[in-house]
Amino acid sequence: MRSTVQARLDEASRRHLAQLVRNLGWSPSRVVREALRRMASSQFAGRRPRITGLGEFSSGISDLGSNKKHLRGFGG
Repeated sequence: MRSTVQARLDEASRRHLAQLVRNLGWSPSRVVREALRRMASSQFAGRRPRITGLGEFSSGISDLGSNKKHLRGFGG
């Protein structure tokens, strides 16, 4: 199954794509397909998507998200 994708690239991304096309001798489509394949197989395979920032900061309070007394007055 083939499909067409259009993307707006910023200048830096456009330069990266052009450089990869030159260096690899591939078409822009092939570069994009390979990049998608690699991302799908390495970054997301077998993992659930993460919420950005989740678990990034330590409050030192072990029950911060489950104890209602810590949330009193928060959020109006």
